[in-house]
This record gives sequence, C-alpha cells and structure tokens, in this order.
Amino acid sequence: MSYINIGIIIIIAFIISVVLTKLEIPILRAKAGQNIREDGPQSHLSKAGTPSMGGIAIIISAVAATLIAGLVWGGSVSDMLVILFVFLGFGFIGFFDDYLKVIKKNNLGLRAYQKFGLQIVISVALAVFLANYSQGSTNVYIPIADVYVDFGIWYIPFIVFVVLAMTNAVNLTDGLDGLASGVTALVTLFFSVGGLTYGIASGTYFCAAVCGGCLGFLVFNKNPAKIFMGDTGSLALGGGLAAAAIVMKMELLLPIVGLIYVIEALSVVLQVGYFKLTKGKRIFKMAPIHHHFEKCGFKEVHVVIAFWIFTVICCVIGLGII
Repeated sequence: MSYINIGIIIIIAFIISVVLTKLEIPILRAKAGQNIREDGPQSHLSKAGTPSMGGIAIIISAVAATLIAGLVWGGSVSDMLVILFVFLGFGFIGFFDDYLKVIKKNNLGLRAYQKFGLQIVISVALAVFLANYSQGSTNVYIPIADVYVDFGIWYIPFIVFVVLAMTNAVNLTDGLDGLASGVTALVTLFFSVGGLTYGIASGTYFCAAVCGGCLGFLVFNKNPAKIFMGDTGSLALGGGLAAAAIVMKMELLLPIVGLIYVIEALSVVLQVGYFKLTKGKRIFKMAPIHHHFEKCGFKEVHVVIAFWIFTVICCVIGLGII
C-alpha cells in the first residue's frame, strides 16, 4: 500500500462520482427539488428547486472504489464490510428521510425519534461488534500520549457517542454550496494518509474512495450548486467517516481534523440552549454558524473557502500529531 494506491483510488471514485452526479441531476431535478428555509439567508431562496439526494452518487462511487481496491490489493475483509455497513446504513436513513421530504413532499420527513432511533441501532451494532470481535477490542488509542487505554464497559457508549456526534455534525455542516463535500474531502484525505502511516488498508481504501467521491460531487456542488447531497449524503459521510476512524483507532483525531464539524454542531447546541434559557435571546444571528457569517455580510463562497482553509490547517496539525 502506497501513496500511488491512494491516488488511484481517489481517481477511480472521482470519475465514477462525476459521471453518476451528471446523470442524476436531470432525474432528481424532476422529482427531488430542495425546499429552502424561509428564515434563512435571503440569498438562499434562489436555490429552491435545486435537486437534492445527490449523495447517492457519492455513496455508489465510494463503495465501488473501496471494493475494487480491496479486490486488487487485499486488506481486512471484516473491517471493510463493517465500515461499508455503517456507511450504507446511515445513507439509507438519510435517503428515506429525503424521500419523504423532497419526493413525497412530507416536510417533516422521518420523525426525530425515528431518525435518531435508527442511528442508535446502527451505532450500537458497530460498537458491540468492535468490542467483541475486532483485533483491538475495547482499547482506544490516545494519539498525543501514544498509548492505548482500555475503556472496558465504557467502550460501547463511547463509540455510540462518537458515531452519533460525527454523523449529525456533518449533517449540520451541509448548509452551503460545497461546504460539507469540500471539508469531508479534506478530512478523508487526512485519514487516508493516517491509515497509510499506520498500515491499515481497509480504512485507507475507504477514506480515499470517499475523498474521490466528494471531489467528483464537488464539481457540481460548488457555488452555484447544481445539486445538493441531502441527508442521503451527509448522514452517510458522517457515519462512514466515524466508522473508518474508529476501525483505524484514530477516533480521537476526529475532533481535531474535523474541528469545523464540531464548531458547527456546538453553535447549534449553544444557540438552542441559550434561546431556551433566556426565553428568546440568541448568541448567533443564525445557526449553524456558517449562516451566522452570512447574516454578518460575508458572501457564501467566501465562508466556504475560509472553512476549507481552516480544515487544511486542522489536518496539518493532525499530521503533526501522527
């Protein structure tokens, strides 16, 4: 396994993603137009009707490239299947939610308890499997200290928290043209390099494939976006990224290299909590925080580029740690 392998996987996923996204745009435009929040930035109202559910292309391209890499270069089959199970499982939840909202025109989509409940089921299944059948069992790697710590009975709730937090954080980040796809391409590229450094083939293949899939999708998702990934893409990306990081024992690097995800999620938590405590007051002009910057007068494309640059810095810090 080498950087050449990573490059080949990225290129394969990129090509598949570009082709599939181009093909799905006219199909989804006719059936899956995006609804836009009326209380959001006024500039977003023009995006109404933009096809959503484009994450289907990312999912197919990532799965295809991962399987091709596994067949050609080998690797742990069980690790690969576990990661893809979580990736596809969360993608299915997002797809069903999008299907209800944008095709069936049910604005509520899945109920919160249904959506969260399904996420918990998949997260617990992953945690239980890894605790009982993975090579590292309940050990968690502490990067800076360079030691493994056995979490014992706390391993399962810890893993469930990591998966749920990352999945919903990526979902919240998906609010501007090219934001989630660009940030995730950078983060998965980091984990590809990290997986290569630690010699973990399956996780490396998957992260490189997701990177390529996101870059291919970004061709059409950059401002002005011709298509959105929807919950189909964002939930799959969050779940798959978390699963890959956990399998590679790099889960504690997620909040470092994926700090944008953390900030986006925290901005929502703080906004909602402060709003309830103060009976109507707000910390930010709008949450998630990318909308706050828009409300402050920054152009959407400038916010996205700034978040990309910030993520590059976080990934460089992550490389320094590993």
